[in-house]
Amino acid sequence: MTIAGLTLAYWAVLVAALLPIVCAGIAKWGAFGKAPCDGGYDNHDPRAWLARQSGWRVRANAAQTNSFEALPFFIGAVIIAHQSGALQSRLDLLAGAFVALRLIYIALYVTDKANMRSLIWGSALAVNIAILFA
Repeated sequence: MTIAGLTLAYWAVLVAALLPIVCAGIAKWGAFGKAPCDGGYDNHDPRAWLARQSGWRVRANAAQTNSFEALPFFIGAVIIAHQSGALQSRLDLLAGAFVALRLIYIALYVTDKANMRSLIWGSALAVNIAILFA
């Protein structure tokens, strides 16, 4: 199936590419509009501001980093599967499952559910491998 000339799997790549930005937004959530001297987000020195944070903000940033790390393999797997002539409906389903698992992963990371988060991370990796060999 295609929408605007792209398969659903390619749309999933776009969504996956936006997930790190979502994580960054979560890390900064509620800190906009407050002065940096009052603990608000400091856009002049965002990395130092983040280094002073703790709890869910730090975990959201870690989820951002991991989302960037997972992205190249996912993009490559989807492209290789397309080039190899994978059954499109299967590829679309797997790509959608990968994005769904990554969304769950982010939620579990932010809420500090470490064991379940690791299980979901492994599941997303397995789905990505399945995409590669689709």
